[in-house]
Amino acid sequence: MVDLIATPPCDGLLPLTVGDCTVSELDLGILTSCAPFKGQSGAFAETMKDAHGLAVPKVNRSTGKQGARLMWFSQGQYLLAGPAPDDALAKTSALTDQSDAWAAVRIEGPNVEDVLARLVPIDLRPVAFKRGHVARTQVQHMMALILRLSGDAFQIMVFRSMAATLVHDLQVAMQGVAARREG
Repeated sequence: MVDLIATPPCDGLLPLTVGDCTVSELDLGILTSCAPFKGQSGAFAETMKDAHGLAVPKVNRSTGKQGARLMWFSQGQYLLAGPAPDDALAKTSALTDQSDAWAAVRIEGPNVEDVLARLVPIDLRPVAFKRGHVARTQVQHMMALILRLSGDAFQIMVFRSMAATLVHDLQVAMQGVAARREG
């Protein structure tokens, strides 16, 4: 019998620093898609608050912090990152384990918005996209979830199968911004 060894999605690709930006892989813990049943949104919100101390976020927002975060994921759907979902949540929502489906990276640095502006079709400046804001959007040609972690740091999630492509695209954009800064 062959012993399989689990590896992270960006194994051997990160960390990466180009210019003043750095990309590192994030381990978000357990990822669970939560879709409240029809008529159960209020009960879901109460259960989430009681079980995990997390308020249900508004559209394009997140609550919590690294280790226990709830992110708006799409219409009527949230992504719980960190803890295993409390069993009581299954009474109010459909729960789906997404842990092995996603690659997550942190990109940070003083010119991070310039880097992402080369790849993302939405306005990520702090005036429009504040800390805790999330968006389901594109990074180049990949669908992604982007979360602003702080003034100069973002979390980007893409399907696990696209991890190497994400790292490549970020590296090319970082090199372009760094070259402009040096020139």
